[in-house]
Amino acid sequence: MRYQVEHQTLYSYDIPVIQSQQLLHMMPRQTDFQQCVSYTLVCEPVPAEQSRRLDFFGNHNDYVTLLVPHESLEVTSRFQVDVQPRPILAELLQSPAWESVHDTLQLQATQHLSATPFVYATAKVQVSEALASFARQCFTPQRSLLDAAMALTQHIYSEFEFDPQATDISTPLDEVLKGRRGVCQDFAHLMIGALRSLGLACRYVSGYILTHPPAGQPRMVGADASHAWVSVYCPVYGWVDFDPTNNCLVQQEHITVAWGRDFSDVSPMRGVVLGGGQQHLTVNVTVTPLEYATV
Repeated sequence: MRYQVEHQTLYSYDIPVIQSQQLLHMMPRQTDFQQCVSYTLVCEPVPAEQSRRLDFFGNHNDYVTLLVPHESLEVTSRFQVDVQPRPILAELLQSPAWESVHDTLQLQATQHLSATPFVYATAKVQVSEALASFARQCFTPQRSLLDAAMALTQHIYSEFEFDPQATDISTPLDEVLKGRRGVCQDFAHLMIGALRSLGLACRYVSGYILTHPPAGQPRMVGADASHAWVSVYCPVYGWVDFDPTNNCLVQQEHITVAWGRDFSDVSPMRGVVLGGGQQHLTVNVTVTPLEYATV
């Protein structure tokens, strides 16, 4: 499947910004299941300086510096990407028991260096006995790692309600666990925290997902949004992605942009400004399968 994605971010300010520096994660990754066909990034005002490089995790980072006073900043990324099918769950159920994966990561860490940064707690993803107990409802003794991960995905989906008003970027995991409400970012952090509390490696993945309009309705331009899910490390299969918000193993409707230890490693856009006063943010995202580009 080939997709076209447009992500428009608009900041407006109460008073002019004198200078601005921004870090962007908007260019999709190249993976075994995904190839970027084209990518453009447009900023208004035009940056005085602009560069791109890979970060520690292999994500594409765009850096822009604006040196002219401005009362708004508009950043638009556009790209086309090809996404291939991934293995289905039935092909993954021969994964080792989760306890043996835990032992492997603890005793043979140097043989699994790609997983090492994703075993430990971070500022946004704590580890705790409460999270471990939550995970153990699905991670029963000697259960296959990926079978248990799918069960945890389903458990979060059934036990938690999607509620954009319930949390914000600063809401800690223990409140999400108690409140049983949140958004995709919360559910991804929750699943990661639960798995890391068992000594397993799990990373935060940001990107987009194809949404489906109601039957007979046109696809709405700008109505999509950034999405988040998790990737679980299995020594046999490598990294396998699960989406607790949508209760599924990630397949051809997910588009990967970046991954890291938590949201702070991969936020689409963050930076510092001199001036500006209060700021107002508007985000519009459109994901279009090109076969239906005329719908």
